[in-house]
Amino acid sequence: MKLHKFDDYLHEKLCNNEFAAVYLEVALEDDGVEELLYALRGVAIAQGGVRRVAEASQKGRESLYKSLSRQGNPRVKTLDDILRALGMRLSVTRDMRASQSQDELTSVAASG
Repeated sequence: MKLHKFDDYLHEKLCNNEFAAVYLEVALEDDGVEELLYALRGVAIAQGGVRRVAEASQKGRESLYKSLSRQGNPRVKTLDDILRALGMRLSVTRDMRASQSQDELTSVAASG
């Protein structure tokens, strides 16, 4: 029963766009694209259901379920449409871990 209570709690929290956005960021950062898609499906369900998001994003419901599965491989345009239907948008940020490694390589190359 405790897991059911957590699911209800998470569902309630995912109705909040700010919480949902952070949830999606963490899913992508920690576990990659597969988990992002699964997390995005959870957000869609919490925020009115896949049918509502499908209509708002002008996508088919079945297509949306497939795109948001762990095995899904949606186009960037599809992700953008889904996120916009949820009041969010795609964003790109610099990966500081990769940047640090790149800076170290540049420094070594310059001194060598």
